[in-house]
Amino acid sequence: MAENEKAKAKTEQAKGKVKETLGKAVGNERLTAEGKAEQSKGDARQAKEKTKDVFRH
Repeated sequence: MAENEKAKAKTEQAKGKVKETLGKAVGNERLTAEGKAEQSKGDARQAKEKTKDVFRH
């Protein structure tokens, strides 16, 4: 299950980066903000999984 969560984190980060880049390219501030938020969500999920890994070992 941890691998699934890590994959979700990477996917959220990648999708967020695409949205942010696209938003900047077309001048859409809302899309840029959504991308940043999605990246942050992915970062938080990844940090949670790394913390869980530390306590497992």
